[in-house]
Amino acid sequence: MSRLRRILAVWAAKATGFACRITGKQGVTLAGQIALKIDPDILKELSSQVKEKIFVTCGTNGKTTTNNLLCSAIEAEGKKVVCNHTGSNMLNGVAAAFAQSASLSGNLKADYACIEVDEASTVRIFPHFKPDYMVLTNLFRDQLDRYGEIDITMNLLKKAMQMAPEMEVIVNGDDSLSTYLAMESGNPYVTFGIGEQYFKDQKDSGEIREGTFCKKCGSKMEYHFYHYSQLGDYYCPDCGFKRPELTYNALHVHAGENLSFEVNGTAIEANYRGFYNIYNILAAYAAGKEAGLKLTAYNRVLRKYSPENGRNEAFHINGTDIILNLAKNPAGFNQNISAVMEDTKEKDLIILINDNSQDGIDVSWLWDVDFDRFQDAGIHSITVSGIRCRDMQLRLKYVDIPSILEPDIEKAIQDRIKDGVKNLYVLVNYTGLYKTHNILKKLEGEQK
Repeated sequence: MSRLRRILAVWAAKATGFACRITGKQGVTLAGQIALKIDPDILKELSSQVKEKIFVTCGTNGKTTTNNLLCSAIEAEGKKVVCNHTGSNMLNGVAAAFAQSASLSGNLKADYACIEVDEASTVRIFPHFKPDYMVLTNLFRDQLDRYGEIDITMNLLKKAMQMAPEMEVIVNGDDSLSTYLAMESGNPYVTFGIGEQYFKDQKDSGEIREGTFCKKCGSKMEYHFYHYSQLGDYYCPDCGFKRPELTYNALHVHAGENLSFEVNGTAIEANYRGFYNIYNILAAYAAGKEAGLKLTAYNRVLRKYSPENGRNEAFHINGTDIILNLAKNPAGFNQNISAVMEDTKEKDLIILINDNSQDGIDVSWLWDVDFDRFQDAGIHSITVSGIRCRDMQLRLKYVDIPSILEPDIEKAIQDRIKDGVKNLYVLVNYTGLYKTHNILKKLEGEQK
């Protein structure tokens, strides 16, 4: 009877996914919800069929990119991988990833699983399977109305880690919050990070930092240098808590039109921009190496890797180069601003802000983003769009930056393609991502 339920659940998940795709909807969450309704044990049963290792990737920013990169790196080793590529990272989305990867007979043939998991959902997912590895990218403030203060997220993650005590944590050692959590969990852990100062003659930008006070003793943390937000070489002058020795230490970092660094004697190169992506590339590399993979093709994977789902995704439409990227909290938005500023050419910018439940209905975080940096970034025009476009326009007005108001994102994009400088950046928060991606894909297809 249980096998029959599993087969029916797999069929239902596949049929739901197919129906949603042909109607232009994402449908992953619905597919997983239906599968779990038919067979509540489907995730436990299918995950147990993974032959080698299960990775989960958690953290505020960089989960999707890191998880998808790790999946591509493992596939380059000739392995079959289950992965929730779309970033549907709650229980239903994870169940859908396994169900849709299974055969019609209800069986799963996979060597590895690379599963992105929402931090707050770990305690709901880990009862179904115990991962072998957790990649912890960073911990920043995100969606206060949903997650609450960051301590709540840390407590949930600690509880999840203790549910899988043998799981090894591959943690960003440059983040004092993530490192403290890994140390306190009791799980085995290794660290990755950027061991030397990259931004020379660095002055305190005044940006919001989460790790202001030591989690061990409450004293004010000190830094030898910052990379961004609270990431850097930190130490507590009172209790001695400090950045640990980095197991995977990125040195000789270059960021600009492309990225490169060296880790433990291996040179890594990637053809996309954004200093923050050094961490994503490094995290995926560290995870693969910890699992015993050779990763001899990692640079080839990076050369071929095409960012998807709005993570630095590139389009070319009627002569205009367009970059779509997700920006959903202060730390992420500030890094998007840095990436835009690395492009010295004149550019147009569209910012879409929604306040649906998945975004977080509290948009006060906009006031913690350093939008004033756009004054010196060679910006030709800024268009604000989305449900909370007027909030965004007001935020820019307070730093004396004029903007064009266009609530309809498709019209905003078409207007900039028509009268812009042929170099367009589109920054959107969470629920605007899928719609904007589809609009750009449609416009790209119509020009052929």
